Amino acid sequence: MGRLRPGGLAADRARPPVGRQRPPVTSFSYQQAELTCDGVPLQSIAEATGTPVYVYSAAAIASAYRALDRAWASHPHALHYALKANSTLAIARLLRSLGSGVDANSGGEIEVALRAGFIPRDIVFTGVGKTREELERAAALGVRAINVESPGELGRLDEIGRALGTRVRVALRVNPDVDARSHPKISTGRRFDKFGIPIEFARPLFREAARRTGLEPAGIHVHIGSQIVDLAPLVRAAEAVVALSRDLDEDGILIEHLDLGGGLGISYDGGAVPTPDDYGSALLPVLRGSRLQILLEPGRVIAGPAGVLLARVVDIKEYEGGTQFVVLDAGMTELLRPALYGAFHRIDPVVGRAGEDVVGEIVGPLCETSDTFGKDRVMPPLEVGDLVAIRDAGAYGMVMASTYNRRLLPPEVLVEDGRWRVIRRRQTIEDLVALEE
Repeated sequence: MGRLRPGGLAADRARPPVGRQRPPVTSFSYQQAELTCDGVPLQSIAEATGTPVYVYSAAAIASAYRALDRAWASHPHALHYALKANSTLAIARLLRSLGSGVDANSGGEIEVALRAGFIPRDIVFTGVGKTREELERAAALGVRAINVESPGELGRLDEIGRALGTRVRVALRVNPDVDARSHPKISTGRRFDKFGIPIEFARPLFREAARRTGLEPAGIHVHIGSQIVDLAPLVRAAEAVVALSRDLDEDGILIEHLDLGGGLGISYDGGAVPTPDDYGSALLPVLRGSRLQILLEPGRVIAGPAGVLLARVVDIKEYEGGTQFVVLDAGMTELLRPALYGAFHRIDPVVGRAGEDVVGEIVGPLCETSDTFGKDRVMPPLEVGDLVAIRDAGAYGMVMASTYNRRLLPPEVLVEDGRWRVIRRRQTIEDLVALEE
């Protein structure tokens, strides 16, 4: 399971031979034809917690974070993990223990960050439509920077700063009109996207911000999209904000940092993608000679490969001349990306089974045709009750889950140092209706 037929979107590695030992690899690997997370059998976790269930590798998260940190070691920098990728408290606390800051995209994410132990100076606050209440909270806390989206937001923050008797630290989010060359629904740096301020208007807006008594211009922010696997757009965006910072130097506006956002992609299909070292090697020359600290907002690249969604086969439907449908107990309520973006995720059996491969669709249980994880997949023979793992689900998985059809949110498990623990219990029907009259 997890491969596509010739002519499909991507080629996947073959499933392991039944009964054979694969060489050990990081995080999710087969041992004696059984899929494990850092040596812990996924089948044992599923039997204890039930399915669907998310499982994360603490070692994979730490390894990804450290790889990024090393790649940028030659320049003053700070990593601010993007909570929108996965904001479960235990994950946030793990990143804090590694030395990360956070990028928050809502007032709720700010509160999660505080509960996870981050201090306000660890937090940058991003978001297109920040409410007055969210801005007041962030300003009163004294977060490291509020990434400002518009002249109107800048004016509101000036009013808030003057009312508080302080200068609110702001970074203008500029839109450099650079196509990230990723999926259109997750591209954010083109002129017709809703994000940021067109870069040609940024310099006069910085001058205005510098004159206002309630504001302290602290940086420039740019984020052009997500799941970026071509580094050239990231280089162009960096070149644009470096040039802007030099213009600000000429104006006597001495900002402290350039926030280059996040967006580095991962390999969902097994193909080659840029490594953290590639990322640093491509962008660091652009920044050479800059006195400014670099902020980065990685999310998917840290959490994505570190998680899987475990699900069981609840039905198999096949009729002569038709398609085989493998129906899982997980669906778009647990992992929305395939339905929302047509996103590809590898899907593997947790325990290998001998037999001839078949072609079919892997689908969820909801009454929606879009509730499909994969079409035209080459799969081993599966039976009702078999367990499968949907790969690379650590980012934009649980955070986008819903209770549509009154389905209960799944639990989450963290594997660390050879042991596992539940970091979020399964929702109950009492939880689900607790806020209703």
